[in-house]
Amino acid sequence: TGKTTMVASFASLTGELVMADCDVDAADLHLLLQPRIQRRAEFVGGSQARVRSGHCTACGKCLQVCRFDAVYHDGPGNGIMAATYRVDAFACEGCGVCAWFCPDNAIEFAPASGGEWYVSSTRYGALVHARLGLAGANSGKLVGILRQEARAIARERGGGLVLIDG
Repeated sequence: TGKTTMVASFASLTGELVMADCDVDAADLHLLLQPRIQRRAEFVGGSQARVRSGHCTACGKCLQVCRFDAVYHDGPGNGIMAATYRVDAFACEGCGVCAWFCPDNAIEFAPASGGEWYVSSTRYGALVHARLGLAGANSGKLVGILRQEARAIARERGGGLVLIDG
């Protein structure tokens, strides 16, 4: 406990440096440092399944193979079926099994936004931080991006100090 407070305290004593808030599930260093966002980028953390109702024949194969209970038979009708299937985006773990086994290719399995990451300026130096989306996956991948970006900024500035929170 107290990692964020310690990083902010060291930042105030050290001068110009690079900080990375790698606690992406509950980032809060920005609350203490009041950053001004200079650059933002979307984080694509994984893929998400979505039923294309126009192609779904309501065979139920997706419901049978989903081990995360993310598939429901209450999706929109498509002119052929009164109801099709849908995937609950919060319950879906992005494994792709439903898309793999769908005989009608009715499940779209595409990269999904997992949040955003930022490069900001503070009165103590640069801050690299992120906001992981609700039920976001692959937080380790996002942490890797933040660390890599913080190191790159430090190298650009002559190899300065990087403080990591998280």
